[in-house]
Amino acid sequence: MAKFFGNLHLVLLVGLLLAVGVIICFGNLPAGEAGLNQIFRWFHVFFGIVWIGLLYYFNFVQIPTMPKVPAELKPGVSKYIAPSALFFFRWAAVFTVLTGLIVAHLSGYLVEALTFLPGFQLIGIGMWLALIMAFNVWVFIWPAQKKALGIVVVDDATKAKAATTAMIFSRTNTLLSIAMLYAMVTFNGG
Repeated sequence: MAKFFGNLHLVLLVGLLLAVGVIICFGNLPAGEAGLNQIFRWFHVFFGIVWIGLLYYFNFVQIPTMPKVPAELKPGVSKYIAPSALFFFRWAAVFTVLTGLIVAHLSGYLVEALTFLPGFQLIGIGMWLALIMAFNVWVFIWPAQKKALGIVVVDDATKAKAATTAMIFSRTNTLLSIAMLYAMVTFNGG
């Protein structure tokens, strides 16, 4: 049992197969685009949980705790845990946005939401906040984290400045995520 649960990829594969079984046996999946929409909505929620869950891990746990970690233990986080978490964080951001755009397209409100037409302003706000957050991940947070974590070799002053930049944009995303989550959860389809 420990060998199985010790293999994340195997656990994810079996979880996916279990979900497919639930969908086939109990999902009452509609035919055509409506069924496809449900599948992409499910992926959107899954990737969103991974993305925002890691965002909250960084902001609620890692950032506030790192100053308290003894110097000799910090490399355990900065060389192993943070790079791995940032891998899932940045790719979850991409897949959350892509699946969200697909859901909006399949639901027929992509353009209406992105242009804030009546009935779609709330989801449009959520979508734009998510797009800004994903932009922050790839343009500010990840490049700064590469320097701060020593993935890209820089001098100490640049490393410190990069850590501050990563923290500011990570906290910006935390701030934006609160309203974004409200807009996403509350939207009822126009």
